[in-house]
Amino acid sequence: MAQPRARSIVCNLMATLIILGTAFPACASLGGDTASIQADQTHMQGTRTTKSAGAYEVHEIQAATGTVVEEYLSQDGKVFAVAWHGPRLPDLRQLLGGYFEQYRAAAQSPSGMRMVHKPIMIALPGLVVQIGGHIGAFSGRAYVPETLPAGVRAEDIQ
Repeated sequence: MAQPRARSIVCNLMATLIILGTAFPACASLGGDTASIQADQTHMQGTRTTKSAGAYEVHEIQAATGTVVEEYLSQDGKVFAVAWHGPRLPDLRQLLGGYFEQYRAAAQSPSGMRMVHKPIMIALPGLVVQIGGHIGAFSGRAYVPETLPAGVRAEDIQ
């Protein structure tokens, strides 16, 4: 009987850490441009590599914390998605930029967030955020469905 209660406490703690543990100045990566990617690299004190994937580029930032962040840049120069994995959550305020408040409001609303086996899934018309993992091994992605380039599927964002 104690195990479900402990699981609930862990889930609530994880959601709280994700929401409140990101109180840094925003730099507007999601929806931003190449300058916002450079700002993210500086903020994360990381190194960056870039690879072309046809209709978009992927800018991979290896943060000093060990977390890897991938920012998806369309041919028109806009970041349409971000993804991450690593031992620590990235600064979501930084990565989500102008979408952060929409994310925070949905994450705090029981109707806006589904927790299934611990992951957080927010699916709004203008924003999708998925976060999973546990302390020491987090992963997630966020994207704006309307801005996905032609031929790019949500599954391509990893």
